[in-house]
Amino acid sequence: MNNNIVILDGGMGRELARMGAPFRQPEWSALALMEAPHFVRQAHDAFIAAGSQVISTNSYAVVPFHVSDEVFARRGAELIALSGKLAREAAEASPSPVKVAGSLPPVLGSYRPDLFEPIKARALLDVLVAQLSPYVDYWLAETQSSVAEVELIREALGNDNRPLWLSFTLEDSLDEQGAARLRSGESITDAVNAVLRLKAHAVLFNCSRPEVMASAVKEASRVTKQHSTQLEIGVYANAFEPSDNKRGANEGLSEMRKDTDPQGYLSFAEEWVTAGATMIGGCCGIGPEHIAALSQALSAK
Repeated sequence: MNNNIVILDGGMGRELARMGAPFRQPEWSALALMEAPHFVRQAHDAFIAAGSQVISTNSYAVVPFHVSDEVFARRGAELIALSGKLAREAAEASPSPVKVAGSLPPVLGSYRPDLFEPIKARALLDVLVAQLSPYVDYWLAETQSSVAEVELIREALGNDNRPLWLSFTLEDSLDEQGAARLRSGESITDAVNAVLRLKAHAVLFNCSRPEVMASAVKEASRVTKQHSTQLEIGVYANAFEPSDNKRGANEGLSEMRKDTDPQGYLSFAEEWVTAGATMIGGCCGIGPEHIAALSQALSAK
C-alpha cells in the first residue's frame, strides 16, 4: 500500500464543538470566528499536531445561508479574511511543512444543487476569493453537488494559477449498477471529465458516507487512466449516522455514527488508498485522533 499519502485535516465544526467553542446551527463553524476565534486557531493547531499536511480555512460557513444576509453584508469579508489569517498563522507556526487550502463552499446551500443560481453564487464567491487570496496555497472547492457549481468556481478564480482541488459530495447509496453519483445525479465520469477540462489538480469526494467513497475513487482512477493524465484523488468522508446524511444543512445537528472511531475510519481509508486515493482526511465528525491514526499508518515516515 502507498505509504506516502497526503494527510488532510478533519471536520472543523464538530472539533470546535468538542473543544467548547460557541457552536450551533445555523452559524455552524462560523460562530467561533464571530465570537471566539482563538478556538479556530486551536483547532488548526490540533490537526497539525495530529499530522495534517494541509489545513483548510474555516470559511465554509461564512455565507448568508449560515450567517444571514445581514451579517454577511456587515462582517462577511472581515470573517473570511480572519479565517485565512488564522490558518496561515497556524501553518507558519508548525515545525513541519503545512500548506493552506482556501475553502470555497457551495455558497447557496450544502447538498442542494437545486438552489444553485450562477449570478447570485458568483457574487458570494468573489468575496471569498478576494479575502482568502492573500493566505492560501491551494483552492479547495468542497462539498460541491454538481458540475455547474465547480465550473462557476473555476470562472470566479480567473487567472489565478494556484492549484485547484475540486471536491464533490455524493448520494448516500450506490445506484443499481453499484456506482456512486453526485447529489445532482451526475456520474463520477461526468465529474472527473469536468475536473480535467477545468485543469484542476485534484478531484476529491467529501461529506458523504464512507461506504460510497471507494466506488467513486475507482471510477475516478479509471477515467484518469483513460485520459493518460496525472490527477490526484482524495477522500474525506463524514461520520453522520446514515439516516442523517439525508438531513439538509441547517436542519439541526446530525447524530454521529459509532463505527467510525479512529481504527474504523482508518479501515475505510485503507480501502480508498487501495482503490487509488492519494489524499486522505476527514469531514464532519472526524477529529484529530482520526487524523493521527491516518498519519501514522499512511504518511511517509
